[in-house]
Amino acid sequence: MITLTQLEYIVALDDVRHFAAAADKCFVTQPTLSMQVKKLEEDLGVIIFDRKRQPLEPTEIGKKIISQARAALASSNQIKEIIREEQRVVSGTLRIGIIPTLAPYLLPPLMKQMAQEYPDLEIGVEEVESEELVRRLKSERLDVGIFVTPYNDNTIVEKPVFYEEMLIYAHPGHELLHQKGIDANELKHAGLWLLGEGHCFRNQVVNLCNITQEDEGRLPFRFESNSLETLMRIVDAEGGYTFIPELALQYLPENKLLQVRSFASDKPLREVSVISSIYFVRQQLVELLWQAIRSVLPEQMWQRERGMVVEWKTKNNTNLH
Repeated sequence: MITLTQLEYIVALDDVRHFAAAADKCFVTQPTLSMQVKKLEEDLGVIIFDRKRQPLEPTEIGKKIISQARAALASSNQIKEIIREEQRVVSGTLRIGIIPTLAPYLLPPLMKQMAQEYPDLEIGVEEVESEELVRRLKSERLDVGIFVTPYNDNTIVEKPVFYEEMLIYAHPGHELLHQKGIDANELKHAGLWLLGEGHCFRNQVVNLCNITQEDEGRLPFRFESNSLETLMRIVDAEGGYTFIPELALQYLPENKLLQVRSFASDKPLREVSVISSIYFVRQQLVELLWQAIRSVLPEQMWQRERGMVVEWKTKNNTNLH
């Protein structure tokens, strides 16, 4: 007979790929966890984990079993969540994923607000790149995401929260700072600094500026990092320009604001949403997170109309990276 405990053990083992670490995660001894995993394999007549590999890896049949185990555990947990939702109780846990180009600017005020408003809610936050965030939502390892949309996936629910401008940050001597109006179609690619692969903000810039793969090969430097802050420091030291989100303005020193320019017309926006799986039961928590984000933002950011939202997907709906 398969137990929920055994399913929890193999999911934990898949997450960390190490018996001792999985045991710690489940608050049991390693022999206990190993014995239960072995018993499950014997009862099913299959090998779930290839123990000859380091780190540990699931077998092909093991991957299917683990996927089903995640779904079964999620269904089991939904019973408690349904009761909490019905009783309007704001407690339990909420696992939030947030992309790196939002995290440093939005998290500090948001986490303070959530802690004050909902002291009985245990909140865990992970900073995760876009595609990995969606994968974790679909595998039930995250409950909600704070994410740039539209994403166009019928298994993901998108609830737009606000629209922020994409701005130019340039070296003090750059010619862009002397222009009265900036048009995206007139931007020169030379001197443009981009984030590395995997960031939707990078992909939005590529789409906005119509940068081809050939153009990318001529860019001065590819910065393989999550950090827009470091890109700005590179611009200060080496010249050129980059793009920053509007939320970053509140953390810039007053003298650095002189290096920021917005577009003259058709201001490019990125749409930020709270997203969740269509199977996530506690929509009350999605709504509370949505409201909390709005409460810590300047009012004009969530009163804007959708306007010119820059897509971060290609026309065939696949990522650029």
